[in-house]
Amino acid sequence: MNKKWILAIFVLIVAGVSAVRHLRPSESGDPWVSSPGPRSQTSKPRPTTNAAAPVPAHYEVPPSSLPPTLAPEKFPGKTREAYQAAMAIPQTLAQLPCYCYCDRGMGHKSLHSCFEDDHAAHCDVCVNEALMAYRLQKEEHLSAKQIRERIIAAFAEQ
Repeated sequence: MNKKWILAIFVLIVAGVSAVRHLRPSESGDPWVSSPGPRSQTSKPRPTTNAAAPVPAHYEVPPSSLPPTLAPEKFPGKTREAYQAAMAIPQTLAQLPCYCYCDRGMGHKSLHSCFEDDHAAHCDVCVNEALMAYRLQKEEHLSAKQIRERIIAAFAEQ
């Protein structure tokens, strides 16, 4: 083999290891993946667990400021409605787990994180959770904690 092929194979191996490293959940204990460190109940996302399955990361109390969500106008239909909901109730979405488990592979801190970029535009779970949360808050006047309980009940078993 000539040197160019060996170099190309080496680069592909390094890229593959890097991709796997960033896609694995940080809770896996894998030495390649850095641990997120300790989490508090008030200012950082907190993964909670129940007997059946772990609840994805979310804030018990949202931070005082959150990054902006993307403009709803960038998206069509139901996705646009979900980004509008995220823009309308950001503090509530920050207190909700996302059951596509993007906290594991992408480091998301809550459902709100999904709407800070175009992740939610490609994920029915994110869209459906946000629309459900919006409806529960605006029509049924539920608190973020009550909405979280409903989200967990609806999405944890899927």
